[in-house]
Amino acid sequence: MNTGDTAWVLMSSALVLLMTPGLAFFYGGMVRKKNILSILMQCFIIMCLVGVQWVMYGYSLSFHPGSGFWGGFNWLGLNGVGLEPYADYSATIPHQAFMIFQAMFAIITPALIIGAFAERMKFSAFLSIILLWVTFVYAPVCHWVWGIGGWLRNLGALDFAGGTVVHINAGIAALVMAIVIGKRKNLNKNIPAPHNMPFVALGTGLLWFGWFGFNAGSALAANGLAVNAFVVTNTAAAAAGLSWAIIEWLRNGKPTIFGVCSGAVAGLVAITPAAGFVSVVPAVIIGLLVSVFCFIAVTVIKPKFGYDDSLDAFGVHCVGGIWGALATGLFASKVVNPAGADGLFFGNPHQLLVQFYAVAVTLVYSGVVSLVIYKVVDAIIGVRVGEKEEAIGLDLTQHHEKAYTVLE
Repeated sequence: MNTGDTAWVLMSSALVLLMTPGLAFFYGGMVRKKNILSILMQCFIIMCLVGVQWVMYGYSLSFHPGSGFWGGFNWLGLNGVGLEPYADYSATIPHQAFMIFQAMFAIITPALIIGAFAERMKFSAFLSIILLWVTFVYAPVCHWVWGIGGWLRNLGALDFAGGTVVHINAGIAALVMAIVIGKRKNLNKNIPAPHNMPFVALGTGLLWFGWFGFNAGSALAANGLAVNAFVVTNTAAAAAGLSWAIIEWLRNGKPTIFGVCSGAVAGLVAITPAAGFVSVVPAVIIGLLVSVFCFIAVTVIKPKFGYDDSLDAFGVHCVGGIWGALATGLFASKVVNPAGADGLFFGNPHQLLVQFYAVAVTLVYSGVVSLVIYKVVDAIIGVRVGEKEEAIGLDLTQHHEKAYTVLE
């Protein structure tokens, strides 16, 4: 074992965990003040729920070497997952260090979906959907792409830190749930503005900070590959934030902090699958273009089709993730990572086809199974709150709490 590698992976695990509270503030600032605690509660309860699910059976389903579809049950309760390295994943860190690092990915992925149905889902239904989703959607897709024996991994699909497993997977589930749960009441009359922009900016900063663990930590070692992932992560986020500001400036006459934050997050999403395979100049290109694609998704496509993806989980995470996965097939280079592959621009057009196939499979599987999960839960306990509860707000009706108290 290498103590430096172990320390870096443990630190990265903590950074990735911080992203979920960061997401809570990012999303929480966007909703109306009567619903902010519901967003915070959903994010924090996912940390608790998936934190237990992962060690009991989620890690086994996702990472135990098994069939091409999922890992099976041999590591239930972390049986056999000890403090010695497991060479198939990393020869220099304890097996449990790898396990807990991956737990943080399993926690934040379903939390991304919250943005699609914010302000209108029952808490009991939310818990049921999340538990089923991480079991029947996240675990299989994770195993396909990252697990030993996973069929997309064997096919050669590249996803360094979660473009397919995390962002496309959660983003398409978000779109499905936004469509089937329906729009928020009176949305056509009054589109609610973010109630606390400082919270949005704070959440963005925490996400950006934590993303270094997300991407650079995926090297699983304190080495040059981690440095490359760290550098291109910051570069793509910066380029995307600039790009979104410029687009707003040209289109609306003024740039906004909301736009810069949205662009930075989109850049972080897009560089995630590519972080361990591309160099700095491609990272700039990835960042500049992702804001164009995501801006079109949230300002043109969403209004045209009329779905209420409340906080643009699909428009940023799925669209940005698709671009990042395909861009990996364009810009990947074995000079950056000999264990990876060359992309189209380095003489290997086949890699782009593999990336496209992995994206398509994830979209179809996650979209269909997410729909089934939603329908089952809705049939058993009902998913959406009543009109009166929605009007009062989920903070009071679901949790009997208020975020803000005005002293008289």
